[in-house]
Amino acid sequence: MRIFFSTDIHGSDVCWRKFLNSASFHKADVLVMGGDMTGKAMVPIVARDSGWSVTLQDQQHDLATEAEVRAMEKRISDRGYYPVRLSDDELREWAADPALVDRRFRQEIVRGVERWMAMADERLAGTATRCIVSPANDDIFEIDPVIDAAEHVELGEANAIALDGFTLVSTGWCNPTPWRTFRELEEPELRARIDELVTAAGDPKRMIFNFHAPPYRSNLDNAPKLDPDMRYVAGGQALIPVGSTAVRDAILAYGPPLSLHGHIHEGRGAVKIGATLAVNPGSVYEDGVLQAAIVDLDVRKGGIKRYLLING
Repeated sequence: MRIFFSTDIHGSDVCWRKFLNSASFHKADVLVMGGDMTGKAMVPIVARDSGWSVTLQDQQHDLATEAEVRAMEKRISDRGYYPVRLSDDELREWAADPALVDRRFRQEIVRGVERWMAMADERLAGTATRCIVSPANDDIFEIDPVIDAAEHVELGEANAIALDGFTLVSTGWCNPTPWRTFRELEEPELRARIDELVTAAGDPKRMIFNFHAPPYRSNLDNAPKLDPDMRYVAGGQALIPVGSTAVRDAILAYGPPLSLHGHIHEGRGAVKIGATLAVNPGSVYEDGVLQAAIVDLDVRKGGIKRYLLING
């Protein structure tokens, strides 16, 4: 059985399309999206007398035609942001009322996931490919029922999913972050959540963990150190482990053959923790590059045949 695992694409349209296309290109039996799938910001495209204006990456672009606007919308979406067309009056209302911005942002996130699920249903129809998506700490709760309603996509979060002799157990909840995101738990509560999921799922030796937080001090969790003002120390070159002790302890306690992680974009790699192969494919979604892990499992022996980290 071949698993294609990617994570942390943060709303990038081009990365989602590549993820879906990887089923046929890499002959994957199972696609797993590990979470943080939604975008982090909106980019206003503001109507002007002579067309439209947009600021992207600190550069202003003036757009004269509908074709130029649509091309810019695609460029924005491929980078993981949500393009929204606004009038000057609407932009001023946003500046005066942050609640309006938050409400529209949530709407755009849900619409984006609805569109992605429709794309998955169209492209995976008539194939034997399984597709499992598990939201994570940066993803709002409103997207869970959207994923669950898709015909050809399965919701990973808090579910035990049978996969040809293995069971995929997923949670996108993670240990606390400085940003206080949507799905965070203190380490004891996170371990209790993991224990509950694993206990209900059967034999751990036949499990695949899909836990968004990487294990602590695994080299899969090295992230730039921040000062008290949330600025990078040493220009982002100083790295510290920020993973979860609960996840690491659970891996050592249960010893599944494979454990899939994300969360830390810089933590790309694969390590052995006890008897378990732990993998973080990393993420460079803003460049339109999909990083992923391909893992071949031995169904008869219940182990790993081979794995490969790829860019595409």
